[in-house]
Amino acid sequence: MNIFQTLFYQPLLNALVLLYQMVPGGNLGLAIILLTAAIKILLYPLNQKTLKMQKALAEIEPRLKEVREKFKGDQEKIAKETMALYSEAKVNPLLSFASLFIQIPILFALYQVFSKFSVSQEMAFLYSFVHAPSQINSYFFTLNLALPNTILAFLAGIFFFLQVKFSQPAPQTQKTSGSTFMGTFQKQMNYFFPILSFIILLKVPAAIALYLITNSILSIVEAKYVMRRIKAS
Repeated sequence: MNIFQTLFYQPLLNALVLLYQMVPGGNLGLAIILLTAAIKILLYPLNQKTLKMQKALAEIEPRLKEVREKFKGDQEKIAKETMALYSEAKVNPLLSFASLFIQIPILFALYQVFSKFSVSQEMAFLYSFVHAPSQINSYFFTLNLALPNTILAFLAGIFFFLQVKFSQPAPQTQKTSGSTFMGTFQKQMNYFFPILSFIILLKVPAAIALYLITNSILSIVEAKYVMRRIKAS
């Protein structure tokens, strides 16, 4: 068994099986929703730091813009002054992507879990204290989560867009948000990724879309809560 399977695939598979057996009627959809919430709770400390870092970066963006304009053409000076601003504000840009780095392998693992959940051979990865279900019902009410679903794929794209919108700190000024290359690039990515996710979800099990919808809704609530706490502190 490789590291990816040990750290991500196997724990998520076992968690899903446990939740599937716990929910009334063995409802796979409810088990996925509960699993998504559990992952959110586990990642909350990291997500909180990421959101705080993103807000800090947004706050010093006007000063960074001034540096780029003042030393235009002198990349070495721009880099030096930028690092000085990061140090002064105690900002680490890499931390603004920390939650993304950990969620990518989780998403890949969940794709494998949802794709192979009904395959009996995968039950060999269960821990000794987790019993394999006698049968697996892949329906969530009338939706077969083992097959692609256009409606869930569309909703996942919409909620992903809303998640990106509500999770980003408000720019300091209207001019700052759209006057830089990074600002323009970021706006384009805000539309690109939801559209890309919709296209991908048209080809994969609807269980992935249900996970992303639930994750986006919880992420929006989380972002609002964290930002409110930051403002109050």
